[in-house]
Amino acid sequence: MLKPKIVTCLKGYNAKTFSSDLMAGIIVGIVALPLAIAFGIASGVGPAEGLMTAIVAGLLISLLGGSKVQIGGPTGAFIVIVYGIIQEYGLSGLMIATVMAGILLVLMGVFRLGNVIKFVPYPVIVGFTGGIAVTIFSSQINDLAGMGIQDVPAPFIDKWICYFHNIGSVSWTALAMGILSVLIIIYTPKISRKIPGSLMAIVIMTLAAWLLQRFAGVTSITTISDLYELPRGIPAPSIPEVHLAEGETFIDMVRQLFPSAFTIAMLGAIESLLSAMVADGVTGDRHDSNMELVGQGVANIVTPFFGGIPATGAIARTMTNINNGGKTPVAGIIHAVVLLLILLLLGPLVGYIPMPCLAGVLVMVAYNMSGWRSFIAISKNPKADFIVLMTTFLLTVIFDLTIAIEVGLLLSIVLFLKRTNEAVVIRSFHHEIDPADNSDVQFPAAEKLSIPDGVEVYEIDGPYFFGIANKFDDIMKHVGSRKPAVRIIRMRKVAFIDSTGIHNLEILCNESRRSGIKVILSGVNRHVHETLEKAGVIDMLGRENVCSHINIALEQARKTVNKD
Repeated sequence: MLKPKIVTCLKGYNAKTFSSDLMAGIIVGIVALPLAIAFGIASGVGPAEGLMTAIVAGLLISLLGGSKVQIGGPTGAFIVIVYGIIQEYGLSGLMIATVMAGILLVLMGVFRLGNVIKFVPYPVIVGFTGGIAVTIFSSQINDLAGMGIQDVPAPFIDKWICYFHNIGSVSWTALAMGILSVLIIIYTPKISRKIPGSLMAIVIMTLAAWLLQRFAGVTSITTISDLYELPRGIPAPSIPEVHLAEGETFIDMVRQLFPSAFTIAMLGAIESLLSAMVADGVTGDRHDSNMELVGQGVANIVTPFFGGIPATGAIARTMTNINNGGKTPVAGIIHAVVLLLILLLLGPLVGYIPMPCLAGVLVMVAYNMSGWRSFIAISKNPKADFIVLMTTFLLTVIFDLTIAIEVGLLLSIVLFLKRTNEAVVIRSFHHEIDPADNSDVQFPAAEKLSIPDGVEVYEIDGPYFFGIANKFDDIMKHVGSRKPAVRIIRMRKVAFIDSTGIHNLEILCNESRRSGIKVILSGVNRHVHETLEKAGVIDMLGRENVCSHINIALEQARKTVNKD
């Protein structure tokens, strides 16, 4: 039964635990403030939308999730996909896609797909994460350098061409502020790990920008209030008006947005479960992956009605929660309350934050996401893994994240099947079998087992699935100079058989029968035997021709040969 983690955590909850959660929640809320604002702006919405996402989604993920210490909110992984949806479909399209993604996440959890998500290949994850990092970095150059470009192209190559064309409009004051913000974020942990570097950069640079404007007359530094209107309170839930093209129906728009919604759901599932797994490794706890997906799904269904964007578990904030003593989901709830109080009480001050400083924060987010060490490590692995990594990376950067994930997963599946096909060994025996190499031979049998004339023995070492079925058929056609009387197929190492394998086996049996060749199966395990039984293959062969081990199969073959 799916049960939120907070239900079990509140049993025996005491003042000492609350004290730890309170301190952790306050610190995480402060850490989340600059990130929520930065992610909201970078996604193409605004600071208020980023904050509302952190508040609403953070609250719901802590209330309904399957991890004790997971902190939810907007993350860098969604910036690329959200920005693309807004550019093409507007805010109403983003809302529809996010709600659809939330429904998909809930269904994943209800149908117990939490563990399946964990099997997404590591090169694919590193590839699209690195691609997102490069894209985030590219999107911040305009603000970091204070170029003031009004409409920056969305495509990666066009964006950089635009930057080079406007290189002369760089504001050296803004660029210096952005670089200083990066340096403050890098060096603050070396002075004190208790103070978030991003928050320190925002405080110092906001004060510097105000002083420069007030006493030095510097007006070239753009601030948040110059670009966005900040709310005075919590926005009421609302449904944006959906603008449809001429002749387009709502169903048509849903159909067009489904690939983006699927990408959001996959990203949310992967990132949240990876974050929860890392947290488990630190805390020694065990999260409920299915309940976590349900919690993430509900958060993404509700948050858009408050103007929010997609949200998921954030590993940096989750680790901050753990390192500062967070014990239960109450810490995540407190983090959401802290952000709400900041929005209500200090909202106007957010407008003074300079855009180059926020760009510096996101540059560091991009660097931390890049995983360049993982790129180097995977480059030393088999070439196929590196090809999958680079393909996913380049498709994410140059084309689209949705395409990148689809192609990356497809490539991984193809390479997995290729490796599995290469790993499965099919052996043929014509004269004798060495008992020392075959564990299912009954002893005592010190001498080698002889194979009667007119008998061929084949052994399949590995799963008998569609990738192997045709390979096995080809080998049998090319081995042997004359037609045998009996074919023994040893299946002791066949863990499973799929429908293609069954179909191939049925064709083999029918062709052998027409050619006067008897087929005997040896060493069939219980699971494969049940599958063949249901498919009618056992009755087709005759139950006496499905033997438990090779000795019986050879004896059965001798009787057939001697009879002939």
